[in-house]
Amino acid sequence: MTSPLLRLGTRGSKLALVQTGLVRAALGRAIPELSAPNAVATEIIRTTGDAIQDRPLAEVGGKGLFIKEIEEALLAGRIDAAVHSMKDMPTIQPPGLAIVAFLPREDARDVLISSQATRLADLPQGAIVGTSALRRRAQLLALRPDLDIRTFRGNVDTRLAKTTAGEVQATLLAAAGLARLGLAVGTPIPAGEILPAVGQGAVCIECRADDRRVRDWLAAIDHAETARRVAAEHALLAVLDGSCRTPIAAHAVLRGENLRLDALIARPDGSEVLRTFREGSARDGVALGRDAGLELKQRGGVGFFDP
Repeated sequence: MTSPLLRLGTRGSKLALVQTGLVRAALGRAIPELSAPNAVATEIIRTTGDAIQDRPLAEVGGKGLFIKEIEEALLAGRIDAAVHSMKDMPTIQPPGLAIVAFLPREDARDVLISSQATRLADLPQGAIVGTSALRRRAQLLALRPDLDIRTFRGNVDTRLAKTTAGEVQATLLAAAGLARLGLAVGTPIPAGEILPAVGQGAVCIECRADDRRVRDWLAAIDHAETARRVAAEHALLAVLDGSCRTPIAAHAVLRGENLRLDALIARPDGSEVLRTFREGSARDGVALGRDAGLELKQRGGVGFFDP
């Protein structure tokens, strides 16, 4: 059997495999030699984040737990590239690795999943809402302090099943993941109510920084608009030193050559939310993100993210 030309590493969830399939299809369309049936192989790698389902990620090391083992495999040469959800990525890659391509970004908004309401305002008083994301928790409590927020882990199917079974009265899921899985459920929440996570809806591909062959292949499928939007959001996150322990949200939108970045930080209990935005040339997206981050950091002050 002929060895694959390219080995893609990914988590084993249904969504992760769908996203990896999208990368394989894009590469096959762009690079003739990668269109053969066995030219690109998928390697499933179980991560620490997948193994831990009973605790919030903030308690066990943060969102980097969804990529640690995959990046180790990449550095060791067991795979040639890694497919990630961008919202899982820290602001700094390990030495020797680089994010070099993005698929076109899907809808970045969150979706309300509930049999009792299509708007957050219409949820019953004291409704139980399941989420493990501090970003969602803080913004929900800022809008509806009466809500009972419960830790809610698991893949999309698991969380949908738990909600249908009545374990909670509502949950929030990413519109992008639902769309990629072909699930037309729930109601999108306007970004003005719940601002998305940094990088939400974007799929990135990471490889070894010195692997010119793979970098050239991935460059052929890179979506420049998504890269610009995510760069602005990540620049803000880097200034704020954000992780799963800090409620931070940001969403960049391009209109022609103009970029608008909306961002916020919040206290974990939702008692205070600080918002800002920047607009300017898309070429200056990273500078806009840094500037917005510096403003929020100064306004929040020392201890803002403390419980």
